[in-house]
Amino acid sequence: MKTRLRLPALAAMMLLLSFAAGAQTPSFITDSLDSYIERGMQQWQIPGLAIAIVKDGKVVLMKGYGVRELGKPDKVDANTLFIIASNSKLFTGTSLAKLDFEKKLSLNDRITQYIPWFRLYDSNATRMANIRDMLCHRLGTKTFQGDFTFWDSNLPKDSIVWKMRYLKPPGEFRQDYGYCNSAFLVAGQVLEKVTGQSWEQYVKENMLAPLNMTNTYMNTAGLAQRNNVAYPHNNLYSSITKIPFDNVDNLGPATSMVSNVTDLTHWLLCQLDSGRYEGKRVLPWPVLQKTRDINIVTGSRKSTVYPTHIRGYGLGVYTTDYAGRQVYWHTGGAFGHVTNVCFVPEEKLGITILTNNDNQSFFEALRYQILDAYMNVAYTDRSAFQWGFFAQGKKETDTAIAAMKARAERKNLPETPLIDFTGTYTNTVYGKISISKSGNMLICRFAHHPDLIGYMDYMDNNEFRVTYSNIGYGIYPAKFLFKDGQPYSVTIQANDFVETDPYVFIKDPGVQVSN
Repeated sequence: MKTRLRLPALAAMMLLLSFAAGAQTPSFITDSLDSYIERGMQQWQIPGLAIAIVKDGKVVLMKGYGVRELGKPDKVDANTLFIIASNSKLFTGTSLAKLDFEKKLSLNDRITQYIPWFRLYDSNATRMANIRDMLCHRLGTKTFQGDFTFWDSNLPKDSIVWKMRYLKPPGEFRQDYGYCNSAFLVAGQVLEKVTGQSWEQYVKENMLAPLNMTNTYMNTAGLAQRNNVAYPHNNLYSSITKIPFDNVDNLGPATSMVSNVTDLTHWLLCQLDSGRYEGKRVLPWPVLQKTRDINIVTGSRKSTVYPTHIRGYGLGVYTTDYAGRQVYWHTGGAFGHVTNVCFVPEEKLGITILTNNDNQSFFEALRYQILDAYMNVAYTDRSAFQWGFFAQGKKETDTAIAAMKARAERKNLPETPLIDFTGTYTNTVYGKISISKSGNMLICRFAHHPDLIGYMDYMDNNEFRVTYSNIGYGIYPAKFLFKDGQPYSVTIQANDFVETDPYVFIKDPGVQVSN
């Protein structure tokens, strides 16, 4: 015989269940998250931020903070669009893993099977390089190598793939990790040859549409004309200022997607439900498993800061242990936008954070703070910890910029007439730049970046201060070397956010630029 609960007992049980449900949400989330974010945004000078958290199959938080554009009243909300940049990579990795699952290709197929003219710097690497290599950053190149040439450029996709043969890797093929955007483009080109569809169309049909991600876009083109868009900002080289939107569609499979936290919760829920969304199978579970398997180890020592030991990269996603759980994540960086997407299947927890100032680490500190809260890690102010490193780096940058400013303000003139510095200069990877004279300064224009200008003020010792028209690229010295009494080469550098190494351009003899 079933026992009927009396009303007072039923009420007491409902209260207990309510308390138990509430207890699943850490107090940091319920009591402190708003103030933590608002304080962090003020300290790190972030105009706008959007965040979503999913837990146990439900969206438990989805919210916007701040403004889309500095000085304007329009607020960030859950539908505000950001460039998610390298968070595009898992969509690409998942696409190729799905084609592998369907036996339409093998991840171990060599690239030359699909792109016969594909070459890497080393002939043995060219011969062996396969689709999996393209999706896990193990070509031996340096992180971001080639991106000053490729990023925001007018180069067609095939031209970027062609130029990869000029990237001399400092590391060993399949041994050394180096983050490589152009490799993901190669994978996208293979996808197009196998399916007969563009990368954009394939991802839309196989992931965005079934996940009801109706406000996610595959390309950055036209972003400024869309509704409810977060504008990009930077404060590394000046006070916080709006900068131009990136146009990186020629690197699409690596970095061109645009989304919001509303749509990204659908992606997270699918990842956390073994490839299902709203009860329907969207992706086979073995496909997700394959994207998560480590293909190259990126770290194997216990962290002194975070509760992690092993770190690695799958197919478009990082993985690590964190307080005894397996965590998958990726960050995305475009000029003016930095973002992250993170999921912890054992906790049925997913996090995404989108921001519109690229010169900050708060977006990652916040992710760690939320992980700590849900995994019962003792509280440490992750933002304060990151701020210490940031402040030191910012001080060094400010000091370097002030020193260049002081040198330029002396109004020195080079011993060689400015007109002799003008001409066309060539770098094997990049191609051509042209330097012309304008008054007492030089103007540098870039063949593959028609909207980018470098304003060159003379300092001393044949060194100029270069201030880029897009301040996100920075302020750096450019050094000329001489041969037979005439300028022979110039070394040009941009923000490490683009590429860490400078480029040496050699002057084309007899080619002069009209002024």
